[in-house]
Amino acid sequence: MMGIVWEHSSAISIELYADKSSLIVQSFTLQVFKFVSIAFFLIAGFLINHKFQEYPAKQYLKNRFKNTVKPWLFWVILFMAITILDRFVAWAKGSGGGLFNTDFPLYLYNLVKMVLFFSPYWFILNFLICISILLLFKRYLYKIWLGVLLGLISLVYSVNLHFRWFETTHSAALFGFVFYLWLGVYLNRYFSQFKAIVDRIPWLVIGLALLVTLSMSMAEAFYLLDSGLKDAYNTLRVTNILYSLVAFLALFKMGPISALKSLKPRQTTFGIYLIHFIILERVLPLIFQPLKLDFSQFNIYVNTAITLGRFLFAYIVSIVLTMLLSKTKMKWLVGQ
Repeated sequence: MMGIVWEHSSAISIELYADKSSLIVQSFTLQVFKFVSIAFFLIAGFLINHKFQEYPAKQYLKNRFKNTVKPWLFWVILFMAITILDRFVAWAKGSGGGLFNTDFPLYLYNLVKMVLFFSPYWFILNFLICISILLLFKRYLYKIWLGVLLGLISLVYSVNLHFRWFETTHSAALFGFVFYLWLGVYLNRYFSQFKAIVDRIPWLVIGLALLVTLSMSMAEAFYLLDSGLKDAYNTLRVTNILYSLVAFLALFKMGPISALKSLKPRQTTFGIYLIHFIILERVLPLIFQPLKLDFSQFNIYVNTAITLGRFLFAYIVSIVLTMLLSKTKMKWLVGQ
């Protein structure tokens, strides 16, 4: 979750710099946590495997709706309401409202489309779709052929980044993440065997694999940028898939981190995800707008420092709000 908030905190446009040293620093800051989306689905698969077996599909979806969809819907509506209010204030001050005051239904349609399909909230829908697909094939859940089929579907999106047969944005990858959820379920099913294999892999091998796949991911991103693809750091790049799988192995081999236990990740992760986007998109602009900062005028190191500041602010505010809400009757807002 820290990595996801970091990704969304970036203050660095991929088209901002041209010199090699700035590009390398920029690419590293964008790529180093790019494993988190795939790792999220893998970990989710690990955690839900037993729930799949414990509950009938209908009951599981009912429970998931209560704990996931209700809080998700609340924060989606809140985000859109704050956005509309922000536009109204701007229009009232005479700065122009664009579609807001000339064609409000079209403005509202565009806003809903942006939030549901082109914002971090999309991944909750994607996650629920992935779960539904696995439940549909629950009878074959531990069959290798199902994993191979889902893996090939994911690779179609990877190859498409280079050939662009269809839309390349993450919102178009409707079935691109099912494989990683399935893989998490499958690895949990054979947990002992998987753990024994990982335990035998030396840290030196994992460390070298991380460096190699990270470098490959940055190189593929550079290639895609040169080819004109705006979404050059797409999660489903083949090299990033490899990097994400190695990073997952490293996290698994590392095991529990005692220093993080106080953050209560199982209880706070979903709340942080739901809240952080509002902090980044609606709260931080209120702080930065009066300063009239032009990020395009700053060098890569200043913008990296700004990204770090945005991350710390968004993560800390989100986790504090999540913990406070979890102690009230409104704890359902953070999935509890």
